[in-house]
Amino acid sequence: MVIDILSWILIIIGGVFSIISAVGLLRLPDVFTRMHAVGIGDTLALGALCAGMMLQAGWTIVTIKLFLILLFVF
Repeated sequence: MVIDILSWILIIIGGVFSIISAVGLLRLPDVFTRMHAVGIGDTLALGALCAGMMLQAGWTIVTIKLFLILLFVF
């Protein structure tokens, strides 16, 4: 039960940061501030989403694949 709650909290945090970085991409004035908003926000969003999905998946091949996705992005 605790793992489910923690994983859903991480997934919601990842979704919120993804939406925030998308709004930053649309609303910020120049290319450098847009890159900064999207780079920081999407990296945090991807980390939180992958961590939440890893907790949901347990110790399976899916967890290894999600870890490799995180590794290649970072």
